[in-house]
Amino acid sequence: MSEHLPNWERNRFDRLMDLVMSSLPPRLHALLDEAPLIVDDCPSAELLEELGMDPELDDLCGLYSGVPLTERRHDASGDLPETIHVFRRGIIDEAGGWEPGLDEDGQAFGGEDEVMRQIRITVLHEIGHHFGLSEEELAELGFE
Repeated sequence: MSEHLPNWERNRFDRLMDLVMSSLPPRLHALLDEAPLIVDDCPSAELLEELGMDPELDDLCGLYSGVPLTERRHDASGDLPETIHVFRRGIIDEAGGWEPGLDEDGQAFGGEDEVMRQIRITVLHEIGHHFGLSEEELAELGFE
């Protein structure tokens, strides 16, 4: 989905992002010097298609681009720089939106606390890729 968020929604998300980032240990912040964190509203349709995702149906919360630490070579001077992208729209959708509610099964969804939880999961998930963890290993750790 390639829609841009209104300023109020972007500002609300960024305030929560700041709270989550300030709660992370300093060692994780140091990693972001190597793999900068970039926050965008949503990925481009081209990126989603490149990843095999349908731009009309699929959301993406985050993306790690680079060579994981476990796969680096000492002579890799020509590699592109690493980045961690976080996508506001995907995280808000994954959280269930801004307004808290209950689904048919009585399970809570949405609200700022859930958006913050999804931001944290996404950031830690993408940092996990930096360390070479697979999707399966991240799921076992609860960062799916």
